[in-house]
Parts: sequence; structure tokens; C-alpha cells
Amino acid sequence: MHYLEMGFSVSVSHGHGLSSQLSSSSLHAQQLSSSSSKSTLFVGFPFTSYASTLHGKQCRSQPHLVVYSKRVSGLEEALRIRRERELQGTTKFRRRPPLRRGKVSPHLPVPDHIPKPPYLSSNILPEISSEHQIHDAEGIAQMRAACELAARVLDYAGTLVRPSVTTDQIDKAVHEMIIEAGAYPSPLGYGGFPKSVCTSVNECMCHGIPDSRQLQDGDIINIDVTVYLNGYHGDTSKTFLCGDVSGPLQRLVTVTEECMEKGIAVCKDGASFKKIGKRISEHAEKYGYGVVERFVGHGVGTVFHSEPIILHHRNESPGVMVEGQTFTIEPILTVGGIECNTWPDNWTTVTSDGSPAAQFEHTILITRTGAEILTKC
Repeated sequence: MHYLEMGFSVSVSHGHGLSSQLSSSSLHAQQLSSSSSKSTLFVGFPFTSYASTLHGKQCRSQPHLVVYSKRVSGLEEALRIRRERELQGTTKFRRRPPLRRGKVSPHLPVPDHIPKPPYLSSNILPEISSEHQIHDAEGIAQMRAACELAARVLDYAGTLVRPSVTTDQIDKAVHEMIIEAGAYPSPLGYGGFPKSVCTSVNECMCHGIPDSRQLQDGDIINIDVTVYLNGYHGDTSKTFLCGDVSGPLQRLVTVTEECMEKGIAVCKDGASFKKIGKRISEHAEKYGYGVVERFVGHGVGTVFHSEPIILHHRNESPGVMVEGQTFTIEPILTVGGIECNTWPDNWTTVTSDGSPAAQFEHTILITRTGAEILTKC
């Protein structure tokens, strides 16, 4: 689960060469506003011409296009045609009625004996901790326990997904299972969030608040579960199919999960964080999907959200992974644009163009030779 925003600007030069420069990023741990993501926080991509010197004189090149050609075999041409058809199938989906907010019931009580995270003392969204969470053997054991519980709760929540079930019913079932395990549902009260789980349906990118809306046949729904057990958070999410889901939406869900897996596959001690976004973007682009830039992964452990910030799109952010470190990888893919709007509840964030979105998330532990997925049963 993430409540992070990020913004950046890029300058691109044309002419004799192509260069990009990532300006200083602003990573904000603040509650989402109800304005569009096209605000000044998210600077666009200005194009500038390329100034060069030729025979002692400065000249300004105009953008130009260079076309290369090569002989294509019959097999290559067949593969190209098949890929074009796949991409066409991706973008052709039956638009569903726009998501509408239902009635939100009061938050559920938590017994006094359940240990609670420190952020409950305020409704203000906590600052992102600058400390990377690197664990010793005892800490790793505690993280495994919290993450395994989160995985079991998520699996159970998925069995409840079917037409006519409300997201409020899912929230209640998740809440009860977490409490019975002696844990606290981390989202409840985090920055004032009113429920114990996030349920994001169809065009909702993330942070959907469970309510009285009934799931419909053909919906997709992301359920984001985080538990706080013995002082450690375990964080995971998955997009589930509700009833008879169309082929294009099924493909979006499948590719999103593959993107998460490919991002995890590059992780190990000493690996660059930027490899995650590169690998995810490469796979998403094969299918014509957009990778949402506004929401990111994060360090997780005794603190819900901390450094490192995990960007899921191409980036040049510095930093390398360290053995014993735990963080989430949680890409969001869309069929259409990656711009988004946040509802007046300050949480529910939907695609600006109404196109569907899917997300998957795991908490991982960096090892010497790879990454251990902690949020697996």
C-alpha cells in the first residue's frame, strides 16, 4: 500500500543527438489532493532544439527523422503482424459505467489488547521515513510472519470477490481475520483513512475506500492488504477478476502481474534500483500499456512507509539495494493514459480518461543472490 506522490520534469534535445536530463525529483508524503495530476506537481516534457557549432558558427538544428530499413524475413513479418493484432485487442474493451461512490459505513473497532502503530495519534499523513529498513535475523523473522499473514488475508479476501458482494463486506471480513490473528489492519486510521483495506475497482488506480457498491459481473478489483503484527508491517495487493471478465481486461491483469515479477527478478544485493523501472516499462510497452508514475513502492518494516522510493517507470534515480533490506514493488498499469484525479475523499484515485487500471504488490527481502518474496503463503 502506498500513499506517495512524485513529480519530475525532463528536457529532451533533438537534432544531432537525443539527450534527457532528470531534474530534481520531489517526493511528497502528503495526503492526495482532489486536483488532477496535471497540476504543477507534475511538470510536462518540454522539447528544446539542439544548439551545435559548425565551422566556428553556432547553428540551431531543427528536429529531423532518420529512417533505417532492413530486409525482414517472413517469420519476422508474421510476428510483427501478430503483435499488432495483440495491441489492437488490448485497447478495444467495452467501457463500463463510471465508478460511483457508495455509502461508507463507520470504521470498525479494534480490541484494546491489539498493539497499534504510532501514527494513530494523528489524522495527518506521516512523513516518509528517510531511514532504509535493513533487518537482522530477528527482524527478518518478524517480517516473514507479518508478510505471511498479509498474504493469507489477501488470499481469503480474493475468495469473496463475486458479483453482488460489496467492498464494505470485503473490508469487514478482512478486518475480522486480521484482528483474530492478533494483528492491526495498517490502513485503518493512517492519515485518516477510514477503512481496514483498500478496494480499487475498474478505473480506480489505488486507495479505493470500501463502501456499499456491489461488485458487478466483469469488474476487476485490486485488494490492498497491510497488517501490523508484533511491530512489523506486511504489505501486499492483487487484482482479482469478478465473474466473466473480458479478454482485454484479463490481459491487462496478467501483464501487470508479470511486470511486478520482472521487477522483482532484477533485485539482489548491489543491484541498482533504477533497473526495476526499466524492466517493468519494457514489458508494459510491449502491450501498449501505460505505467503510472505518480504512485511508487517504498521501504516497509517497523515503519509503514520509508526510503527507498521505488519508481516503476524508467528513471535515473541513484542508489543500490542492500542485503537484509525490505521494500515493496507495486506497479500500476493502465489501458489508456496515466493521468489521474483524486476524489473529494482525498484517497480514491481514478484514471482521468476512465480507462481501467490494475496493480499487483509484494513485499520483498533483498538477499545476496536475489530477492525473497515475503508476501507469499
